[in-house]
Amino acid sequence: KVVVLVNEGSASASEILAGALRDNKGTQLVGSETFGKGTIQEPEDIDNGAGLHITIAKWLTPSGYWVNGEGLKPDVEITDNTDTSEDEQLQAAIKLLE
Repeated sequence: KVVVLVNEGSASASEILAGALRDNKGTQLVGSETFGKGTIQEPEDIDNGAGLHITIAKWLTPSGYWVNGEGLKPDVEITDNTDTSEDEQLQAAIKLLE
């Protein structure tokens, strides 16, 4: 059994990996909603040391869901209380694995 921890710091390729594991293997996502970065940029150099990032593709999960601006919603939503030393998200994931 596999459980994946996600939160607002999960973005881009990590969102696609988490989504692919959920879509293809039934993996449960635990934590809070992911960032929602669903595009791929390519850097281009411009004269005088300037640069530009051009969007060249979309990140889609295997089921076709575009995470852009929405993120992935976890199957088990748990907010980590930063006022405590306990990691509530990790504890919830461990319970699912027992």
